[in-house]
Amino acid sequence: IYGADPSNMDGDPMDSDGHGTHCSGTIAAKANDGNPHVGVAWNVKIMAVKFFPMAFTSTEIACIEFAAENGAHVANCSYGGYWFQQSEFDAYSAAGDEYGLIFSCAAGNSWNDNDGWMPAYPCSFELDNIIAVAATDRTDQIAWFSNYGELSVDLGAPGVEIFSTTADSNYSYEEYQGTSMAAPHVAGVLSLMRGLKSKWSTLQIREKLLESVDPLESLDGLV
Repeated sequence: IYGADPSNMDGDPMDSDGHGTHCSGTIAAKANDGNPHVGVAWNVKIMAVKFFPMAFTSTEIACIEFAAENGAHVANCSYGGYWFQQSEFDAYSAAGDEYGLIFSCAAGNSWNDNDGWMPAYPCSFELDNIIAVAATDRTDQIAWFSNYGELSVDLGAPGVEIFSTTADSNYSYEEYQGTSMAAPHVAGVLSLMRGLKSKWSTLQIREKLLESVDPLESLDGLV
């Protein structure tokens, strides 16, 4: 779905960086088509809504409102900052309450305790429709850079040495790392759940997701 570009206000949401394409590949790259990468949810539609490079709060809110009003069911939010803004909170809350939009949000890459004096947002908003995602490595340890928080971070997902699509060409791939790479794994799972249980509430989706995780000693006290 073509989407929008509230960042540049030019109607062209094509990726000029590669970050969004990498996240999108993790969510939805097709299988069995001869290419070397497969996403989590093969038959979903991706709506590109461009937040960067003009990443103001007003841009973020415009992106959220566009996605919600135009039928998005799940939003991947591989971004964040360290200041609370009521207008930002209100936008995420309204998208959930009015449209049922659920967000998979990166926990951040500062090895920061989001339970402490400097929580990261939007992942730390106390809303049912926000899933906060830390990054893990291939041994199920928390990534050395990942933010954490026993109360504020919901779960971990793969975020180190993640191979996915990039924007350099139609056939380019790279390995990235970050909680930005972890969040789209969860967004893909949420998309599959939405597809299977379209009538479930956001809270039902959230509860089923969190009761389905693998509890790991390595993440005990961190998520």
